[in-house]
Amino acid sequence: MEDSLWFIELEAALQDDCTVDDIYAICHGRTLPEALRLDVWQVCLGVRNKPDQLAQFNEIYDLPFQVQLRNDCEEFVNKLGNEDEDKVSVVCDLESILTFYCKNRNVVYEPNNGWVELMLPLLSLKLVRSETYNLFEAIRDTYIPKGCTKNGTVFNVFRLLLLYHDPELCTILDTKRITPDCYAIGWFQTLFASTCTLPVVLSMWDLYFQQSDPFLSFFLSLIVLINQRDQILAMKGSSKEELTRFLVNMPCNIEADDVLDFCSLAQYYSVKTPASFKRDLLQVLFGAQNSATETSIVSQALCLPVSVNELIENASMENPHPEAVRFFVVDCRTAEQYNSGHLSTAFHLDSNLMLSEPEAFQTAVQGLLRSQRNAIDANSNAGGEHLCFLGSGRLEEDQYTHMVVASFLQKSTKYVSLLTGGYEAIHEYFGEGMVDCLEDHDPLKCLVCNRDRQRYGSGATKGTLNNNNNGSTNDLFSKLSLAMKTKSAEVREKLFDYISNPNAAGAGAVGGAAEKHVSRNDRNGRRYRNVAPVFSIGEDQEDDDDLNSAASENSATTPSGSRAYVSIQSFLKGSDVIRYFKCQEVHLNGYMYDSYLIVTATHLLVLRELEGRKDRARIIVRRSLQSIVKITAKKRHRDLITFNYGYPDEENLVITDMDRFLIPNASEATELISRHIIKQTYFTLQLDSHPRASYMIADVLLFCFTLL
Repeated sequence: MEDSLWFIELEAALQDDCTVDDIYAICHGRTLPEALRLDVWQVCLGVRNKPDQLAQFNEIYDLPFQVQLRNDCEEFVNKLGNEDEDKVSVVCDLESILTFYCKNRNVVYEPNNGWVELMLPLLSLKLVRSETYNLFEAIRDTYIPKGCTKNGTVFNVFRLLLLYHDPELCTILDTKRITPDCYAIGWFQTLFASTCTLPVVLSMWDLYFQQSDPFLSFFLSLIVLINQRDQILAMKGSSKEELTRFLVNMPCNIEADDVLDFCSLAQYYSVKTPASFKRDLLQVLFGAQNSATETSIVSQALCLPVSVNELIENASMENPHPEAVRFFVVDCRTAEQYNSGHLSTAFHLDSNLMLSEPEAFQTAVQGLLRSQRNAIDANSNAGGEHLCFLGSGRLEEDQYTHMVVASFLQKSTKYVSLLTGGYEAIHEYFGEGMVDCLEDHDPLKCLVCNRDRQRYGSGATKGTLNNNNNGSTNDLFSKLSLAMKTKSAEVREKLFDYISNPNAAGAGAVGGAAEKHVSRNDRNGRRYRNVAPVFSIGEDQEDDDDLNSAASENSATTPSGSRAYVSIQSFLKGSDVIRYFKCQEVHLNGYMYDSYLIVTATHLLVLRELEGRKDRARIIVRRSLQSIVKITAKKRHRDLITFNYGYPDEENLVITDMDRFLIPNASEATELISRHIIKQTYFTLQLDSHPRASYMIADVLLFCFTLL
């Protein structure tokens, strides 16, 4: 009786001008009766009463790829097992619809793009061609994400989602170099029509279209992986090819009776995912316009991004859904920056401690985890199982925040995210209301306020009102983090001095000179003994040692201490420029910047192009050739070159900093740079005064010949 009642109610609603919400309220995600499926799909996809577009088709099949398209249609229909008399009709309809789609949308058909498979559930409805075409067009426009190709943005997004909910599983696949585009292209291109049986696809689409949520395919794909998690872990010793085949065919195991639970789990994981992730990427994946900037941000993201709007609104949410996302905010800025303004709900974890004092950092992490548990147990608005890390919002500083985030991901910590824009985004969000919204905000010490003061003038600074809110905070996390501020402040000054002036730091270790060279008096012959070859091709190891890399941007400043901006063409034509190479600067966090590597007789310089001003650049790196102590290239990627800077200290080679570049035809660049290092080394070491000098030059020559 209950089944017949909702069926009658649905039938009555379809006779009126019902909406998708009306249908969902009646069906509650149930599988639709065959007699009403077409009407429901048309309402959900917005094509009810849409005119016959195929009436414009001239029935001329003259596309450049027409033969390929026809062959693919015939091959697909032959697999369906239809009667011979039906095959001709089905092939004709299929080719006509896809041909008109290409002409109408001015797109190119490519083999294995999923169009033919996507048509199967529609052909099973046995509709007239015009209705089939309208449904096909609407599904592709609404539910198939853009970029379902090798290395497409959709797969970078899906990997971030998997990393957020199951970092261990994501790490195993990353270790095998199995990216989502290796196994999930068919899932996204066809909404599982290429891998699941027809009854499963029809039931799944019934629920899918009722939800009106294009992002549901991401969570359905996530459930496919999580449901087979144990099998995947058990196969981590298998080959990449074997595991990939298993992953591709996983949806084949879904049965029609499983669809309701399958979709319910997908909705559960959707609720437990930050909403801004879907909202901010909806336009990138499903919109008419594709933002290259947002696409680049997704491909380079370390973990799931969270918008400042969601973070702030989340903290003030009253009586949230029990399964809704609740954030535990971790502020990774320095103690000085944290003390000059921060969210009252933020736990302070100085990211600099990770390199300078690992033991203190681990103690701080344990305190963070205990505070998180206590906040959750106390049902505090500031407590949640979802960790949201925030940095300053400035890339050169936030690389240490990225290192902290990476350390949590390496421990397979779930629900790790990073605030987009960092503290600067929070500062701008509150505007002049920050006095009441931020704890301990001091406009005289706040770096964002000082930046604005310089930009607009001291009398017109946004958000630099005096902060009279000096009352003590009752926040649990501020109290816990205060105990660590003194220690982190001591370490911070030493770490910043080391990063910003590595040569001075190194010189201090060997006697205080600004730059130490071998002199005639250094005749003990021990300084370079047992030191590894200075120039070499790096071993084919994983990039675990990348965490030891520091940012090189601090090395290039003008005499006044400000960054140097120059005209690219004028600079490249300078009389002292021997040669330059177009390259990409590669940072620790994976970001890459279009740059120019410039070689002079004595220095190595790097110009980074300014965004939006390709004729202007900033001098990012200015290094003396004599400071280069090692040049390495990965065996698997000979064009990825790392320059190591430092000094020899007794029997050791001390590395103080490094720069990494992706240089096309890198052998030319390294050969030229090595040759000029030889010249510099020859004149500095003076061959007649130091017995090791000739061996150093031999190392340089050996590296040059090895690369060539």
